[in-house]
Amino acid sequence: MLLGIDGAGKTTTAEALAAAGRDSGCRAVVLRNRSGRRWLARVSARCGLELPVWWGDRFETVVRAANVAVSQVRAGRREGLVVIDRHLVCQLVLRQGRGLPPGRVLPWVAARSIRPYAVVVLDVPAEIAQQRILSRGEDHEALDYLQTARTAYLELARTGGWSVVDATATTDVLVAQIVAVVDL
Repeated sequence: MLLGIDGAGKTTTAEALAAAGRDSGCRAVVLRNRSGRRWLARVSARCGLELPVWWGDRFETVVRAANVAVSQVRAGRREGLVVIDRHLVCQLVLRQGRGLPPGRVLPWVAARSIRPYAVVVLDVPAEIAQQRILSRGEDHEALDYLQTARTAYLELARTGGWSVVDATATTDVLVAQIVAVVDL
């Protein structure tokens, strides 16, 4: 499972990791757990609406939870390498960055649903992540939010015993680092 701030390279790395698995003769798939945040932002902008932060969070939490549930079922039915891009933990980090309480149910479900996986946090300085996000041209994130989220992911990695890899490396180097720490 790959976690990290926006712009850390989760999706790019997930695809490269799966391709490396397939190149070595292994069945490999990437399962993405999106929150629907970009879609919601586009629809809100088109409609001229500014949604309350808590409402957007609830929408995103429901969408991400549904995607995680589907991914877990799909992962359980697959043989080979399954790379999971994002998790419910990402929603907890979003909540923290937005100044929202974690709630009671989400932390409980996130902790239990992440257990069977090897978790890797892709770490990148907030400034680099912001440059990457802006170069995509699809969305934007405030630097202070990215810094808060990075701190949250690193703390979760420390307390959860997850691997942290330097995501400023090239994709090939990053894949090699993940293969080494996860022992694929």
